[in-house]
Amino acid sequence: MSDTQSSEQFLVALVTGGAKGVGLGISHVLAQKGYRIALTYHSSSDDMKTMTRELKHIYGAEPFAIQSDLKQPGEPQKVVDAVLEHFGRIDLVVNNAGEGMYSELTELDEEDLNGMVALDYTAPILVSKYAVRSMIEREIKGSVHFITSSRGERAYPGDSIYGGMKAALIRSCGSLALEWAPHGIRTNCVAPGATVNNLDQNAHEEPLGRKIPLGRLGTPSDIGEAIAWLASDKASYITGINLRIDGGLILPGMPEDTSKEAGYGWGFMYPERK
Repeated sequence: MSDTQSSEQFLVALVTGGAKGVGLGISHVLAQKGYRIALTYHSSSDDMKTMTRELKHIYGAEPFAIQSDLKQPGEPQKVVDAVLEHFGRIDLVVNNAGEGMYSELTELDEEDLNGMVALDYTAPILVSKYAVRSMIEREIKGSVHFITSSRGERAYPGDSIYGGMKAALIRSCGSLALEWAPHGIRTNCVAPGATVNNLDQNAHEEPLGRKIPLGRLGTPSDIGEAIAWLASDKASYITGINLRIDGGLILPGMPEDTSKEAGYGWGFMYPERK
């Protein structure tokens, strides 16, 4: 273990895709709660460098950053092995890395389809597999979190693969909760709704916020606080759930308001009837 501190003196959180957007918010919250942070990033080294300097400056501990394309075979295990070599343990896994594109299946390139399946489903399952193995070996009663989506519960056109993979994670999470419960390891899903990802966005000013019951978009810290709570002893009796963090986004159901001002709930408008 390369870290100078004893692994018994701190908890370690692995956050995939933890250098920007929702992942950055999660990393910030967990660092503030006292976790040492290991994170993966794909290609944005500038975001990673800025983020690691920022966390070290604010919280006094430098994150361990790993560049990885989790879509590639063998990468999930390499990431887990690297974290174990650096910190000696993993207490919390946050499977945040993912990508999605809106496209009708008949128009979706096979390469893009396979990439979404690999990153949005296979990678988080494998990262969790190897991390949980290490928890069992070390008798760590840790926790695993899958970042899903409201799109895993509600169907939208052009979303058969990304939304489908998020739904698959929710279903797999239930089985994994049963498998890992005898080891004291809990696993849950956290499902963001519409959430700001860029610094030029304001959760209270984005137009979509007017369509959300609580009147704004979500923020990365909303997601991070939910994960920190689920990973804490305060939620020690919770496993196998999908916790929506969406401001009530999908509660209204069918878009029954037929006015033009209301728009269409699933992203496209039928031609006007004459």
